[in-house]
Amino acid sequence: MSTNVLEALGFSPEEAAAQKLKTNLHTAVVKCAAHYSPKELERILDVKQSRVSDLMRGKMSKFSLEMLVIFAERLGLHTEIKMKKGRARAAAAGKS
Repeated sequence: MSTNVLEALGFSPEEAAAQKLKTNLHTAVVKCAAHYSPKELERILDVKQSRVSDLMRGKMSKFSLEMLVIFAERLGLHTEIKMKKGRARAAAAGKS
């Protein structure tokens, strides 16, 4: 999901970046989780079946970024945030 699409939907650039991160993590978790049965996921993720269902049906708003990181780690995915210097928003914001 592009941050530009999210910005077009009314998210600030910062919110769009956070949503993109969450969306990418959710996608990776679901892709990995698809290899397991719902019962196995209940055990692995240590959540009830209804939470497994919410996760697999794409109900991202029900999960924090932190919970998605925990799920990823429990599924054996290594999570890491890498940062790179982007456009100079902070400098531009201060020059009003």
